[in-house]
Amino acid sequence: MRVVIAEDLALLRDGLARLLRDNGFDVVAAVDNPDALVHEVLLEKADVAIVDVRLPPTFRDEGLRAAIELRSRAPETAILVVSQYVEQTYASELLADGRGGVGYLLKDRVMDVEEFVEAVRRVAEGGTALDPEVVAQLVSRSRAGLLDRLTDRELEVLGLMAQGKSNAGIAA
Repeated sequence: MRVVIAEDLALLRDGLARLLRDNGFDVVAAVDNPDALVHEVLLEKADVAIVDVRLPPTFRDEGLRAAIELRSRAPETAILVVSQYVEQTYASELLADGRGGVGYLLKDRVMDVEEFVEAVRRVAEGGTALDPEVVAQLVSRSRAGLLDRLTDRELEVLGLMAQGKSNAGIAA
């Protein structure tokens, strides 16, 4: 699986690259800005792009905007956002097309290397990987309407589905 990483922190970028290589991924590029991300994904025909939300020059939402651009310019490339922040507006847009091959994980909540590697594989294979906190923030932002009718358990099941859990996994 061909991977491009976009992360502004050199230590984290290098750590991600080594972790993925050690787990059988082919990291074809590791960059620190959104323009390089788009360039490398298109050049290398990456299977998955791992993207931080906040990249230079303003460190606001450049990474997420680049990920959305990639969804249109390289729709075959899966996108896994790994960030400290939930950027609700662009996150909703990234997830809205329903195509799969997308994920959004929070850095400080990734506690297990094997789970992270599995999330990368699942997203690359067309599945989803969503941190429950991301789901909670997106759902709370758009709770108006039909979502207001869901019970707490139905919302919990929706969150588990967003994490890519199977029916058996949800039932457990």
